[in-house]
Amino acid sequence: MKTLRAIVLTAVLVGVSGCATTNKDPLEGINRGIYKFNDVADRYAMKPVAKAYKAVAPTPVRTGISNFFSNLGTLTTIVNDLLQLKFAQAFTDAGRFVINSTFGIAGFIDVASMDNVPKHQEDFGQTLGYWGVGSGAYLVLPIIGPSTIRDASGLFIDTVTSDPITYLHNTGQIRAHNQVRAVQLLDKRTQLLDATDLVDNASIDPYAFMRDAYLQRRASLIQDGLVPKELLQDEFEPADEDAPTPTHSELSPATGADAVLLQSAAPIGQSEVGQLEGVEPSVEGAALVVEPAATVDVVELSEAAGEAVEALPPLLEQADQTTGEEVPVVEVDASAMLAGVDETLLTVVEPATPAQ
Repeated sequence: MKTLRAIVLTAVLVGVSGCATTNKDPLEGINRGIYKFNDVADRYAMKPVAKAYKAVAPTPVRTGISNFFSNLGTLTTIVNDLLQLKFAQAFTDAGRFVINSTFGIAGFIDVASMDNVPKHQEDFGQTLGYWGVGSGAYLVLPIIGPSTIRDASGLFIDTVTSDPITYLHNTGQIRAHNQVRAVQLLDKRTQLLDATDLVDNASIDPYAFMRDAYLQRRASLIQDGLVPKELLQDEFEPADEDAPTPTHSELSPATGADAVLLQSAAPIGQSEVGQLEGVEPSVEGAALVVEPAATVDVVELSEAAGEAVEALPPLLEQADQTTGEEVPVVEVDASAMLAGVDETLLTVVEPATPAQ
């Protein structure tokens, strides 16, 4: 009779979930009330107990308990593997259960993971979704948390059919059943300590965050890792990659790998002035080639493309203390240099004649 009632209830829930609408949370008012109840119960009861358990129980003990309940859940996964016609996956999960139940001492040691045996997670809610049953309205269940009409009905079926802990209750071991179930709930809450802290601190509306995250995760599990576009709230365009920085040879093909040199802002001495002899200062725009052997200090031009040259350091004027004449100022034509010219163009500008 219990099995018959479970089947009838599941059929009703599945029928309701089949009437899916575009609004995934039509019961938001009720759900937010249950969510607030769960949050208060968790904050003042479950979370402190979970923190105390984490502080007292050594890590190997907590890991062993988690492995034990995970191994028990493998039975549910195997059943739903078969219902979804995933026979190869069912064979792998069955082998995992046998290895952990024997060599892993009832599952307390995850030997299968040490042997790189993959782990899967399947439940009846995923099976219904696999065969095309809609998720239905979003639900928040007391204590359990986020769910949907389809997943709630699937959880009920899994609990009464393939959950080994339920058999303790069916055989009359009520106390043992309640104790094991309480430890299972405590273990799950301990695993979620960091996640809940992150949600509370990072999201403006924790309820909406939990709802969207749950729906996306369930859709991903049903489609084996893929998430439908309609469940993705934010679709960002990929950022344009920065254009590759051209090399100096691309900026100045004629010069190849030779470094382009600029004169520094150091003042020109008499020896440097002598190198400028023979240039007619009255001819504006005359070209002058600066040989690499010049004694003027130099700095390498940055090869980063697109980097603007803020200002070329001007050559300082230096007056002859004996004659009072000014030395012509030499300006570097940077545009010609960036255009890929072999020779550096220098413009000799005649200084203004001082008033008599």
